[in-house]
Amino acid sequence: MLGILMRSMRGATMSFNHSRRKVLTALVVLGATLIDALDTLYIMGLDEQFQRAREWVANSLDFNKDYDASVFETTIRVVGGLLSTYDLSGDKVFLEKARDIADRLLPAWNTPSGIPYNTINLVHGNAHNPGWTGGDSILADSGTEQLEFIALSHRTGDPKYQQKAENVIAVLNKTFPDDGLLPIYISPDRGTGSYSTITFGAMGDSFYEYLLKVWIQGNKTSAVRNYREMWEKSMKGLLTLVRKTTPSSFTYLCEKNGDSLSDKMDELACFAPGMLALGSSGYGPDDSQKIFTLAEELAWTCYNFYQSTPTKLAGENYFFRPGEDLSVGTSWNILRPETVESLFYLWRLTGNRTYREWGWNIFQAFEKNSRIETGYVGLKDVNTGVKDDMMQSFFLAETLKYLYLLFSPSSVISLDEWVFNTEAHPLKIVTRHDGEHIGQSKNSQTSKTVGRKEGRFG
Repeated sequence: MLGILMRSMRGATMSFNHSRRKVLTALVVLGATLIDALDTLYIMGLDEQFQRAREWVANSLDFNKDYDASVFETTIRVVGGLLSTYDLSGDKVFLEKARDIADRLLPAWNTPSGIPYNTINLVHGNAHNPGWTGGDSILADSGTEQLEFIALSHRTGDPKYQQKAENVIAVLNKTFPDDGLLPIYISPDRGTGSYSTITFGAMGDSFYEYLLKVWIQGNKTSAVRNYREMWEKSMKGLLTLVRKTTPSSFTYLCEKNGDSLSDKMDELACFAPGMLALGSSGYGPDDSQKIFTLAEELAWTCYNFYQSTPTKLAGENYFFRPGEDLSVGTSWNILRPETVESLFYLWRLTGNRTYREWGWNIFQAFEKNSRIETGYVGLKDVNTGVKDDMMQSFFLAETLKYLYLLFSPSSVISLDEWVFNTEAHPLKIVTRHDGEHIGQSKNSQTSKTVGRKEGRFG
């Protein structure tokens, strides 16, 4: 199975050399498809492809572009991808490039509250929010830079990146609600939420993920306990959004609008089973089992997002109605990784082969419906199987990587030593200490090369 996944990755990287398919402007300007794939190539041991990509990064990657970039997407894909590859390979060219792009993003945090604007020009440093948000910043966009910027400060010894990113959490914590649920729009002027949807799907999702993962990244010490405490508050809120269908009792997460609940769940929210499983061990025995059981129930629902369609690929979101269980809403599939991500965590934490079987079924559906000569494409409609002509960079960064790791030994990117950012880029866990000054920290990391093949991580 691992060999098949490696061949799939090798075939997918052919798209680096083909221009006849549409590619998002951002991915061309920033090289995000290639950068997103770097650590996947390294982990899979695809040495020839990795070396070619490394040479392009060293000799051709230039961020001095008059281009308005998404701070969030650039952080998780480009900064995260470069830092992860540095942690894996020890090659300082990746760290230097990560620092270059991060420095270009930093002016986005120069707001009255410290909540960053979500778009910035990479040459001029002009930052702003998209007009359709009414001037507000997006929760997930503003609260999903901590892993990368903390790691960058540790690897370089420069505290400014960590300070900017962690200040966001400090600001949000000042008015953090008892249920830990924040609206998807946050004012960069006031640092507080604006009236809007609460969701674990689009525009909310990874904020909650990072509260847990920064705690893990810091090795679960008292120095990062506040992140865990905020996350546990948010999980109390998550429990208020849990509902079950009839007649099949699929467990799902609602969205909240004011006092009203909407029986809609994004496939994006299928990261939640993995997050819950990963965080369950920090509770006492009774609560731990309750959270883990919820993770397994949600994973079953997410797997059925795939199984419920003729192509066996999931739509973008689903609705739940009495007597109907679940029905696809927006019916496209853009090769998203969230369900496979959760299956990976559940497999690692339980050893239950069922999760591998589900993952293999999803992979086969991608092979049947999305594979083309030069890579993989999404579907315009999971009911008809009509293809689009785009391969999102996260397919190489996340979907194929999580599938590969699902069938790899647990020593390959051990969860005891690595934490994944929201784009599936593994970053080394480094113990945080109370009162630690990054510039003087003994934990400022000079990364060492680690093995790529099975059983050589650890």
